[in-house]
Amino acid sequence: MTFPRLRQLVIASETTDTIDTLKNVFGLEAPFPDPGVAEFGLVNGVFAIGDQFLEVVVPTVETAPAARFMARGGPGGYMAIFEVADLAATRARVDRLGIRRVWDIDLEDIAASHLHPADLGGAIVSVDQPKPAGEWRWAGPDWRQRSAVGRLIGAELTSPDPIRLMARWASALGAGGSGHALKMDDGDIVFSQGDVDRLVAFDLSLADGDDVLARAKEAGLEVDGRSVRVAGVEMRLA
Repeated sequence: MTFPRLRQLVIASETTDTIDTLKNVFGLEAPFPDPGVAEFGLVNGVFAIGDQFLEVVVPTVETAPAARFMARGGPGGYMAIFEVADLAATRARVDRLGIRRVWDIDLEDIAASHLHPADLGGAIVSVDQPKPAGEWRWAGPDWRQRSAVGRLIGAELTSPDPIRLMARWASALGAGGSGHALKMDDGDIVFSQGDVDRLVAFDLSLADGDDVLARAKEAGLEVDGRSVRVAGVEMRLA
């Protein structure tokens, strides 16, 4: 495996109905409700897609950071989680760059740090090192049995200064960039022109993409080509 790897994308939603929408429309298996997110004033559902993950978080209190995020700009892309090979080195690098770590955890099977969105822009970035590599505590102990065929193949952020935003993410992650994108084995993280710094689109490859589009239309979701809008995020099917 080449690191960093995109392992998980997160939507902040006002309602758990979004969890049901992803399951029923996108044909995903049962989500894992992680009790640990209560620490952040949330409930959630984590879907496994291949060995990557799609999460919906829903605030339970008005003071939750996700609630404040939505108060500023509505539901949408909230967080991107990357697996790194050496978290100690990553922490040292972001500290040297003056990027604040707002949450650190060191468990036997995974360690992680959340990076301050005000220091990076666009979304919360989490850098995680599971032990062994490829595992994923946040999706529950049986995530392989609940995994849908497919993968996450990228994401898009907008910014008034996309090159600057990309440079900040590249520096924090230790990732290489080309043009307007960070290049990763799993797909590109693209940075495009927009009014605000925001994570706006997730790119997915699913086994039954055409069926997903048909179910989305039946459910009355906004469909444009191979894109389905869910809770402020363009879910783009390969």
